[in-house]
Amino acid sequence: MQPSGTLTSIVLAAALLAAGCATAPPPPPTQPPAPVENRLPGAQSLPAPGIRPVPPPATTAPGMAIPPLPAPQPPGLQLPAPPAPSPIGPQGQALVMQLLPPVVTRDRAGWAADIAAAFAALRLTPSAENYCAAIAVIEQESTFQADPTVPGLSKIVWREIETRREKYMIPKLALDAALSKPSPNGRTYKQRIDALRTEREMSELFGDMSDELPGGKLLLSGYNPVRTGGPMQVSVAYAEEHARSKPYPGGKGSLRDAVFTRRGGLYFGIAHLLDYPAPYRDPLYRFADFNAGHYSSRNAAFQQAVASLSGRALVLDGDLLSYVNGVPSAASSGTQRAVLSLSRKLDLSHDEIQAGLRQEKDESFYRTKVYQRVFALADAAAGRTVARETVPRIDLKSPKIRSKITTGWFADRVKMRYGHCMNRAAIARSL
Repeated sequence: MQPSGTLTSIVLAAALLAAGCATAPPPPPTQPPAPVENRLPGAQSLPAPGIRPVPPPATTAPGMAIPPLPAPQPPGLQLPAPPAPSPIGPQGQALVMQLLPPVVTRDRAGWAADIAAAFAALRLTPSAENYCAAIAVIEQESTFQADPTVPGLSKIVWREIETRREKYMIPKLALDAALSKPSPNGRTYKQRIDALRTEREMSELFGDMSDELPGGKLLLSGYNPVRTGGPMQVSVAYAEEHARSKPYPGGKGSLRDAVFTRRGGLYFGIAHLLDYPAPYRDPLYRFADFNAGHYSSRNAAFQQAVASLSGRALVLDGDLLSYVNGVPSAASSGTQRAVLSLSRKLDLSHDEIQAGLRQEKDESFYRTKVYQRVFALADAAAGRTVARETVPRIDLKSPKIRSKITTGWFADRVKMRYGHCMNRAAIARSL
């Protein structure tokens, strides 16, 4: 049923304004990480790659119905006393300069300064391992371009606009007229869309449309087909979430704008990579987490253990619950149903299992009864210690991705670059 009169004009105008942007579901609350993390005075520090982990406690005897709970800490780790953090000065910047790959031919000093500044602001351990982890991700994501180009970005936007035009049943002539309006930089919105090359340009375009067109702030908010930006391709949603607990020290301006700058993009990208405790024995799994979300590698191993115990085939994607737009949904996931089927073996109620699974995105999941008992049973059934981490099996899809790649492919590529960087570190130490 069509609205009439003035209401028709309002609805049509609103639809036209909204049509100038692209539909995309908001990203998950934490996005998609390597070796250690931030340690304030008195906080525990997890070992960096190269520190030999202590073997996990002995498994229970096969056939035991309810295994005893292991100690309430991530398995296989001995937490060392935390080093006192120290400011990262010229020496830290000099080390970063030595570790940067040869591909960085422009403003090496600027890149080193911004990487070191991010480590200082986040109070991250200024080790070669951590610097190399960040450098490897930057090189993989953008080859050290502060504002990387996105091939075919204009076509991506027009394709999304056409989708919205059809959804709102807007005549093409009407849409063309709306996008022919001059923008603040003198060019029309159509001209700017045709010339789009980078995510920063897209962000500025959407900002202008939001500010200049009536109702734009409401209608254009969140409608961006490319949801990550900057030299580490970190998501705006992650930046907003991180800033809620640790205010961004970058000064004025929106967090969205900060993500598209070199300094802001490095700050939030390095935070996403390193600013959370994960006791992985290999940096490969942090690199996988950077792509798939915090603790995805741990959760994928949990899914693997549950699949083995329950006899059910599960997708090892690192998501234990079902999500809609990054929020847990009422629908149960395959993993959830499989764990619930083990409730008697685990000697846990459904409520206890659900409460544990709801902590899947946090470090605290390690200490839940459901995590500990699933792995104790899995160890007993296998007669050995089963893996506590595995790379999630995820096919990556995005308007920017043109070929079939996976989280495993991404993690392997970053680890290769990490190895090259650590070779440069060894050479630097020998000089």
